[in-house]
Amino acid sequence: MSHAAPSPEAAGHEPAASAAYQELTGHDGESRGPDRAQFGVAAALGLLGLLVIGDALRLAHVTSSNDPIGPKPMPLVVGALLLVTAALYALDIARGGVGEMEAGEDVDLGESADWKTLAMLAAVFIANALLIQPLGWVISGTLLFAGTSYALGSRHIIRATLIGLTLSLITFYGFAIGLGVNLPAGILQGIL
Repeated sequence: MSHAAPSPEAAGHEPAASAAYQELTGHDGESRGPDRAQFGVAAALGLLGLLVIGDALRLAHVTSSNDPIGPKPMPLVVGALLLVTAALYALDIARGGVGEMEAGEDVDLGESADWKTLAMLAAVFIANALLIQPLGWVISGTLLFAGTSYALGSRHIIRATLIGLTLSLITFYGFAIGLGVNLPAGILQGIL
């Protein structure tokens, strides 16, 4: 009767890293000390936090009866949270923290990019940028949603167009009524 320890796979544990991950990154998933490139990401987050705080401090103190605290506090909070996140991330990296591989992602890292889909998505976004002023947000937003759905594989054009129209109208009126920001109405000016 043998009492050999079960393999990690038999015990329900996945291997440290897949072969494709090892091939692309040169990293086998085992800890080798801090990943210095990740310190660059932490530094960029910290720099962004300082930039946001610096810009917030340059804002003029403007208050009104509707907004007694003005626009300054929100960017200060966001900048402070970015600095805290950067510091905690750098601490995690220094302690040897390594992100886990995405287990649920069904992307084959050995395959090349789907350039056709990327080109269609780029064309839809460029068309939206060009059409938003002349046609208005509702029409361009509808085309954006329907075109993006088509580029990502949906072939239910009528359903995607109706969903896009609904979302565009909700965002149009949400911005107008909720935020007081008027999105371009375009050719529907006077109708919406």
